[in-house]
Amino acid sequence: MRRIAPVLVVLLLSAVSLAQSVPELFARAKEQVRRGAWADALKTLDALEVEAAKPGNESFRAQLPAPLAFYRGVAHASLGQADQASADFGNFLALQPNAQIDAAQYPKKAVAAFEKAQKAVSDRAPSLADAYRSFQPRPDAASRYPADPRWAEGPVHWIMTEADKRAWSSLPPNADRLDFIEKFWASRPAAFRAEFDRRVAFADENLADDAEQPGSLTDRGMVFILMGPPTFAGRKPLRTGEDASDNAGMSSVGSHDEETAIRGMVNARPNQKAPGGKISQTSAQYNGPGKKAVDSSANRMEVWHYRRELLPKGVPYQQVDFEFVTKQGYGVNTLQREPPPVTTLDAAKATVAPSAAPRAP
Repeated sequence: MRRIAPVLVVLLLSAVSLAQSVPELFARAKEQVRRGAWADALKTLDALEVEAAKPGNESFRAQLPAPLAFYRGVAHASLGQADQASADFGNFLALQPNAQIDAAQYPKKAVAAFEKAQKAVSDRAPSLADAYRSFQPRPDAASRYPADPRWAEGPVHWIMTEADKRAWSSLPPNADRLDFIEKFWASRPAAFRAEFDRRVAFADENLADDAEQPGSLTDRGMVFILMGPPTFAGRKPLRTGEDASDNAGMSSVGSHDEETAIRGMVNARPNQKAPGGKISQTSAQYNGPGKKAVDSSANRMEVWHYRRELLPKGVPYQQVDFEFVTKQGYGVNTLQREPPPVTTLDAAKATVAPSAAPRAP
Protein backbone atom coordinates (compact mmCIF):
# COMPACT_ATOMS: atom_id res chain seq x y z
CA MET A 1 0.00 0.00 0.00
CA ARG A 2 2.87 2.34 0.77
CA ARG A 3 4.13 1.87 -2.79
CA ILE A 4 0.72 2.65 -4.31
CA ALA A 5 0.06 5.82 -2.30
CA PRO A 6 2.53 8.04 -4.20
CA VAL A 7 0.98 6.91 -7.48
CA LEU A 8 -2.49 7.84 -6.25
CA VAL A 9 -1.21 11.24 -5.19
CA VAL A 10 0.25 11.81 -8.66
CA LEU A 11 -3.01 10.79 -10.32
CA LEU A 12 -5.02 13.10 -8.07
CA LEU A 13 -2.70 16.00 -8.76
CA SER A 14 -2.98 15.33 -12.50
CA ALA A 15 -6.78 15.34 -12.29
CA VAL A 16 -6.73 18.66 -10.45
CA SER A 17 -4.38 20.19 -13.02
CA LEU A 18 -6.68 19.11 -15.84
CA ALA A 19 -9.73 20.75 -14.26
CA GLN A 20 -9.18 24.14 -15.82
CA SER A 21 -11.61 27.06 -15.83
CA VAL A 22 -13.16 28.54 -18.96
CA PRO A 23 -10.78 31.56 -19.05
CA GLU A 24 -7.78 29.26 -18.56
CA LEU A 25 -8.88 26.95 -21.36
CA PHE A 26 -9.53 29.94 -23.61
CA ALA A 27 -6.05 31.33 -22.92
CA ARG A 28 -4.58 27.87 -23.50
CA ALA A 29 -6.31 27.53 -26.88
CA LYS A 30 -5.10 30.97 -27.95
CA GLU A 31 -1.54 30.08 -27.00
CA GLN A 32 -1.75 26.83 -28.96
CA VAL A 33 -3.02 28.73 -31.99
CA ARG A 34 -0.19 31.22 -31.59
CA ARG A 35 2.37 28.38 -31.49
CA GLY A 36 0.79 26.57 -34.43
CA ALA A 37 -0.29 23.55 -32.41
CA TRP A 38 -3.43 23.20 -34.48
CA ALA A 39 -4.57 19.70 -33.46
CA ASP A 40 -4.02 20.48 -29.77
CA ALA A 41 -5.91 23.74 -30.17
CA LEU A 42 -8.93 21.91 -31.59
CA LYS A 43 -8.91 19.51 -28.62
CA THR A 44 -8.71 22.42 -26.19
CA LEU A 45 -11.55 24.22 -27.96
CA ASP A 46 -13.68 21.08 -27.61
CA ALA A 47 -12.83 20.92 -23.90
CA LEU A 48 -13.61 24.62 -23.59
CA GLU A 49 -17.06 24.12 -25.08
CA VAL A 50 -17.74 21.22 -22.71
CA GLU A 51 -16.58 23.23 -19.69
CA ALA A 52 -18.65 26.26 -20.68
CA ALA A 53 -21.77 24.07 -20.85
CA LYS A 54 -21.51 23.24 -17.16
CA PRO A 55 -23.76 24.99 -14.58
CA GLY A 56 -22.29 28.21 -13.30
CA ASN A 57 -20.60 29.12 -16.58
CA GLU A 58 -23.60 30.84 -18.18
CA SER A 59 -21.84 34.22 -18.39
CA PHE A 60 -18.97 32.68 -20.38
CA ARG A 61 -21.22 30.52 -22.53
CA ALA A 62 -22.89 33.47 -24.22
CA GLN A 63 -19.54 34.98 -25.23
CA LEU A 64 -17.95 31.86 -26.69
CA PRO A 65 -19.73 30.93 -29.97
CA ALA A 66 -17.91 33.52 -32.08
CA PRO A 67 -14.36 32.94 -30.73
CA LEU A 68 -14.84 29.16 -30.86
CA ALA A 69 -15.90 29.32 -34.51
CA PHE A 70 -13.04 31.67 -35.40
CA TYR A 71 -10.23 29.70 -33.79
CA ARG A 72 -11.61 26.42 -35.13
CA GLY A 73 -11.54 27.99 -38.57
CA VAL A 74 -7.90 28.99 -38.13
CA ALA A 75 -6.94 25.52 -36.93
CA HIS A 76 -8.89 23.60 -39.59
CA ALA A 77 -7.51 25.81 -42.37
CA SER A 78 -3.95 25.39 -41.13
CA LEU A 79 -4.44 21.60 -41.08
CA GLY A 80 -5.50 21.71 -44.73
CA GLN A 81 -9.23 21.25 -44.03
CA ALA A 82 -10.33 24.20 -46.18
CA ASP A 83 -14.04 23.32 -46.49
CA GLN A 84 -14.46 22.87 -42.75
CA ALA A 85 -12.55 26.09 -42.15
CA SER A 86 -14.84 28.05 -44.49
CA ALA A 87 -17.85 26.63 -42.67
CA ASP A 88 -16.34 27.65 -39.32
CA PHE A 89 -15.64 31.16 -40.56
CA GLY A 90 -19.13 31.33 -42.03
CA ASN A 91 -20.53 30.60 -38.57
CA PHE A 92 -18.26 33.27 -37.11
CA LEU A 93 -19.31 35.90 -39.66
CA ALA A 94 -22.97 35.14 -38.98
CA LEU A 95 -22.31 36.25 -35.40
CA GLN A 96 -19.89 39.09 -36.21
CA PRO A 97 -20.61 40.13 -39.81
CA ASN A 98 -18.25 43.13 -39.78
CA ALA A 99 -15.19 41.32 -38.40
CA GLN A 100 -11.89 41.17 -40.25
CA ILE A 101 -8.98 38.74 -39.98
CA ASP A 102 -5.47 40.12 -39.37
CA ALA A 103 -3.46 38.80 -42.31
CA ALA A 104 -0.19 39.55 -40.51
CA GLN A 105 -1.12 37.41 -37.49
CA TYR A 106 -2.69 34.28 -38.99
CA PRO A 107 -1.46 31.73 -41.60
CA LYS A 108 -2.13 32.33 -45.28
CA LYS A 109 -4.40 29.27 -45.45
CA ALA A 110 -6.56 30.70 -42.64
CA VAL A 111 -6.72 34.12 -44.29
CA ALA A 112 -7.74 32.53 -47.61
CA ALA A 113 -10.50 30.48 -45.96
CA PHE A 114 -11.75 33.52 -44.07
CA GLU A 115 -11.87 35.65 -47.21
CA LYS A 116 -13.70 32.87 -49.06
CA ALA A 117 -16.34 32.76 -46.31
CA GLN A 118 -16.50 36.53 -46.27
CA LYS A 119 -17.10 36.68 -50.01
CA ALA A 120 -19.86 34.09 -49.72
CA VAL A 121 -21.57 36.25 -47.10
CA SER A 122 -21.11 39.43 -49.16
CA ASP A 123 -22.50 37.85 -52.32
CA ARG A 124 -25.52 36.38 -50.58
CA ALA A 125 -28.33 38.81 -51.44
CA PRO A 126 -31.44 38.94 -49.30
CA SER A 127 -34.38 37.39 -51.19
CA LEU A 128 -36.84 39.94 -49.85
CA ALA A 129 -39.50 39.54 -52.53
CA ASP A 130 -39.65 35.74 -52.13
CA ALA A 131 -39.60 35.96 -48.34
CA TYR A 132 -42.37 38.54 -48.28
CA ARG A 133 -44.65 36.53 -50.57
CA SER A 134 -44.72 33.66 -48.09
CA PHE A 135 -44.61 35.78 -44.94
CA GLN A 136 -47.31 35.36 -42.31
CA PRO A 137 -47.29 37.89 -39.45
CA ARG A 138 -47.39 36.60 -35.91
CA PRO A 139 -50.80 36.85 -34.21
CA ASP A 140 -49.48 39.40 -31.71
CA ALA A 141 -47.62 41.57 -34.25
CA ALA A 142 -50.19 44.40 -34.23
CA SER A 143 -50.06 44.73 -30.45
CA ARG A 144 -46.46 45.93 -30.59
CA TYR A 145 -47.63 49.48 -31.36
CA PRO A 146 -50.70 50.16 -29.18
CA ALA A 147 -52.87 53.29 -29.26
CA ASP A 148 -50.90 55.07 -26.53
CA PRO A 149 -49.10 58.46 -26.48
CA ARG A 150 -46.07 56.90 -28.24
CA TRP A 151 -48.04 55.53 -31.19
CA ALA A 152 -46.84 58.32 -33.49
CA GLU A 153 -43.20 57.47 -32.68
CA GLY A 154 -43.67 54.00 -34.17
CA PRO A 155 -43.47 52.98 -37.84
CA VAL A 156 -46.61 54.98 -38.64
CA HIS A 157 -44.49 58.13 -38.51
CA TRP A 158 -43.05 57.15 -41.93
CA ILE A 159 -46.45 57.89 -43.53
CA MET A 160 -47.71 60.72 -41.30
CA THR A 161 -48.00 64.14 -42.89
CA GLU A 162 -46.91 67.29 -41.09
CA ALA A 163 -50.59 68.05 -40.50
CA ASP A 164 -51.02 64.58 -38.94
CA LYS A 165 -48.12 65.20 -36.61
CA ARG A 166 -49.39 68.61 -35.53
CA ALA A 167 -52.86 67.20 -34.88
CA TRP A 168 -51.45 64.33 -32.84
CA SER A 169 -49.22 66.64 -30.80
CA SER A 170 -52.16 68.90 -29.98
CA LEU A 171 -54.19 66.09 -28.41
CA PRO A 172 -54.79 66.65 -24.67
CA PRO A 173 -53.41 63.97 -22.32
CA ASN A 174 -56.84 62.40 -21.75
CA ALA A 175 -57.89 62.46 -25.41
CA ASP A 176 -59.41 59.42 -27.12
CA ARG A 177 -56.37 58.44 -29.15
CA LEU A 178 -58.12 55.39 -30.60
CA ASP A 179 -60.64 57.72 -32.23
CA PHE A 180 -57.80 59.73 -33.80
CA ILE A 181 -56.15 56.56 -35.10
CA GLU A 182 -59.38 55.27 -36.63
CA LYS A 183 -59.89 58.58 -38.43
CA PHE A 184 -56.23 58.52 -39.52
CA TRP A 185 -56.71 55.18 -41.29
CA ALA A 186 -60.17 56.05 -42.59
CA SER A 187 -58.66 58.98 -44.51
CA ARG A 188 -56.28 56.71 -46.42
CA PRO A 189 -56.79 54.11 -49.15
CA ALA A 190 -58.95 51.31 -47.75
CA ALA A 191 -56.60 48.44 -48.60
CA PHE A 192 -53.45 50.12 -47.39
CA ARG A 193 -53.77 49.52 -43.64
CA ALA A 194 -53.58 45.74 -43.93
CA GLU A 195 -50.58 46.02 -46.27
CA PHE A 196 -48.92 48.53 -43.95
CA ASP A 197 -49.32 46.24 -40.93
CA ARG A 198 -47.91 43.30 -42.89
CA ARG A 199 -44.88 45.29 -44.07
CA VAL A 200 -44.21 46.51 -40.52
CA ALA A 201 -44.39 42.97 -39.14
CA PHE A 202 -42.03 41.71 -41.87
CA ALA A 203 -39.54 44.52 -41.23
CA ASP A 204 -39.59 43.89 -37.48
CA GLU A 205 -38.82 40.21 -37.99
CA ASN A 206 -36.29 40.50 -40.82
CA LEU A 207 -34.71 43.95 -41.02
CA ALA A 208 -33.56 44.78 -37.49
CA ASP A 209 -29.95 45.98 -37.28
CA ASP A 210 -29.65 45.31 -33.54
CA ALA A 211 -31.69 44.09 -30.60
CA GLU A 212 -32.52 47.61 -29.38
CA GLN A 213 -34.44 48.93 -32.39
CA PRO A 214 -37.35 47.30 -34.27
CA GLY A 215 -36.63 46.64 -37.93
CA SER A 216 -39.55 48.84 -39.00
CA LEU A 217 -37.80 51.89 -37.48
CA THR A 218 -34.54 51.44 -39.40
CA ASP A 219 -33.67 53.00 -42.76
CA ARG A 220 -34.29 49.68 -44.50
CA GLY A 221 -37.58 49.36 -42.63
CA MET A 222 -38.67 52.81 -43.83
CA VAL A 223 -37.93 51.96 -47.47
CA PHE A 224 -39.66 48.59 -47.18
CA ILE A 225 -42.80 50.12 -45.62
CA LEU A 226 -43.07 52.85 -48.24
CA MET A 227 -41.94 50.86 -51.28
CA GLY A 228 -42.57 47.19 -50.51
CA PRO A 229 -39.98 44.52 -51.44
CA PRO A 230 -37.50 45.45 -54.18
CA THR A 231 -37.25 43.82 -57.60
CA PHE A 232 -33.96 42.33 -56.44
CA ALA A 233 -31.23 43.14 -53.92
CA GLY A 234 -27.55 42.51 -53.50
CA ARG A 235 -24.53 43.22 -51.33
CA LYS A 236 -20.97 44.17 -52.11
CA PRO A 237 -17.88 45.18 -50.12
CA LEU A 238 -17.22 48.89 -49.67
CA ARG A 239 -13.62 49.13 -50.82
CA THR A 240 -10.85 51.33 -49.42
CA GLY A 241 -10.66 54.55 -51.38
CA GLU A 242 -14.35 54.67 -52.25
CA ASP A 243 -14.98 56.82 -49.20
CA ALA A 244 -12.67 59.61 -48.11
CA SER A 245 -13.70 59.24 -44.48
CA ASP A 246 -12.41 55.66 -44.21
CA ASN A 247 -9.95 55.01 -41.39
CA ALA A 248 -8.62 51.76 -42.79
CA GLY A 249 -6.84 49.50 -40.42
CA MET A 250 -7.30 51.54 -37.24
CA SER A 251 -7.62 49.44 -34.11
CA SER A 252 -10.61 49.65 -31.81
CA VAL A 253 -8.43 48.59 -28.86
CA GLY A 254 -5.14 50.37 -28.12
CA SER A 255 -2.05 48.17 -27.95
CA HIS A 256 -1.38 49.35 -24.41
CA ASP A 257 -4.89 48.78 -23.09
CA GLU A 258 -4.33 45.15 -22.10
CA GLU A 259 -1.10 45.99 -20.28
CA THR A 260 -2.78 48.84 -18.42
CA ALA A 261 -5.71 46.66 -17.34
CA ILE A 262 -3.49 43.84 -16.08
CA ARG A 263 -1.11 46.26 -14.37
CA GLY A 264 -4.03 47.85 -12.54
CA MET A 265 -5.24 44.45 -11.36
CA VAL A 266 -1.75 43.51 -10.11
CA ASN A 267 -1.25 46.87 -8.38
CA ALA A 268 -4.56 46.39 -6.58
CA ARG A 269 -3.03 43.30 -4.90
CA PRO A 270 0.53 44.48 -4.10
CA ASN A 271 1.29 41.68 -1.64
CA GLN A 272 -0.47 38.87 -3.48
CA LYS A 273 0.04 37.08 -6.75
CA ALA A 274 -2.76 37.81 -9.20
CA PRO A 275 -4.65 34.58 -10.06
CA GLY A 276 -3.87 33.21 -13.51
CA GLY A 277 -7.54 32.78 -14.34
CA LYS A 278 -8.22 36.47 -13.72
CA ILE A 279 -5.29 37.50 -15.90
CA SER A 280 -6.46 35.18 -18.69
CA GLN A 281 -9.99 36.55 -18.46
CA THR A 282 -8.73 40.14 -18.61
CA SER A 283 -6.43 39.33 -21.51
CA ALA A 284 -9.32 37.77 -23.45
CA GLN A 285 -11.18 41.08 -23.30
CA TYR A 286 -8.45 42.75 -25.37
CA ASN A 287 -7.61 40.00 -27.83
CA GLY A 288 -9.21 37.65 -30.30
CA PRO A 289 -11.79 38.06 -33.05
CA GLY A 290 -13.70 41.29 -33.23
CA LYS A 291 -11.12 43.37 -31.32
CA LYS A 292 -9.33 44.60 -34.42
CA ALA A 293 -11.17 47.43 -36.09
CA VAL A 294 -12.87 46.52 -39.32
CA ASP A 295 -10.78 47.45 -42.32
CA SER A 296 -12.77 49.30 -44.94
CA SER A 297 -12.47 46.24 -47.18
CA ALA A 298 -14.84 44.47 -44.75
CA ASN A 299 -17.41 47.26 -44.82
CA ARG A 300 -20.33 46.71 -47.12
CA MET A 301 -23.10 48.23 -49.16
CA GLU A 302 -26.52 46.68 -49.61
CA VAL A 303 -28.41 47.80 -52.70
CA TRP A 304 -32.16 47.45 -53.30
CA HIS A 305 -33.14 47.81 -56.97
CA TYR A 306 -36.67 48.92 -57.86
CA ARG A 307 -37.61 48.74 -61.54
CA ARG A 308 -40.17 50.87 -63.32
CA GLU A 309 -43.19 48.68 -62.51
CA LEU A 310 -42.62 49.07 -58.74
CA LEU A 311 -42.04 52.83 -58.73
CA PRO A 312 -44.77 55.33 -57.75
CA LYS A 313 -46.56 57.13 -60.56
CA GLY A 314 -44.87 60.32 -61.64
CA VAL A 315 -41.33 59.24 -60.75
CA PRO A 316 -39.17 60.01 -63.82
CA TYR A 317 -36.85 57.00 -63.57
CA GLN A 318 -36.66 53.56 -65.13
CA GLN A 319 -34.97 52.15 -62.03
CA VAL A 320 -34.11 53.51 -58.59
CA ASP A 321 -31.39 52.01 -56.41
CA PHE A 322 -31.49 52.45 -52.64
CA GLU A 323 -28.01 52.07 -51.15
CA PHE A 324 -27.50 51.15 -47.47
CA VAL A 325 -23.96 51.54 -46.18
CA THR A 326 -22.44 49.75 -43.20
CA LYS A 327 -19.15 51.25 -42.06
CA GLN A 328 -17.32 51.58 -38.78
CA GLY A 329 -17.95 54.96 -37.19
CA TYR A 330 -20.72 55.71 -39.69
CA GLY A 331 -23.58 53.35 -39.03
CA VAL A 332 -25.25 50.08 -39.99
CA ASN A 333 -27.36 49.92 -43.16
CA THR A 334 -27.58 53.70 -43.39
CA LEU A 335 -29.55 54.94 -46.40
CA GLN A 336 -27.64 57.16 -48.83
CA ARG A 337 -30.04 60.04 -49.43
CA GLU A 338 -29.31 60.83 -53.05
CA PRO A 339 -31.93 62.76 -55.12
CA PRO A 340 -33.52 59.75 -56.93
CA PRO A 341 -34.23 57.74 -53.73
CA VAL A 342 -35.45 60.82 -51.85
CA THR A 343 -37.75 61.83 -54.71
CA THR A 344 -39.09 58.28 -54.95
CA LEU A 345 -39.78 58.03 -51.21
CA ASP A 346 -41.63 61.37 -51.25
CA ALA A 347 -43.76 60.12 -54.13
CA ALA A 348 -44.48 56.83 -52.34
CA LYS A 349 -45.53 58.69 -49.21
CA ALA A 350 -47.82 60.94 -51.25
CA THR A 351 -49.69 57.94 -52.66
CA VAL A 352 -51.04 57.12 -49.18
CA ALA A 353 -51.49 60.68 -47.94
CA PRO A 354 -55.07 61.72 -47.10
CA SER A 355 -56.88 64.52 -48.87
CA ALA A 356 -57.47 65.99 -45.41
CA ALA A 357 -55.55 64.98 -42.32
CA PRO A 358 -57.54 63.98 -39.23
CA ARG A 359 -58.13 66.77 -36.81
CA ALA A 360 -57.82 66.69 -33.08
CA PRO A 361 -61.23 66.33 -31.33
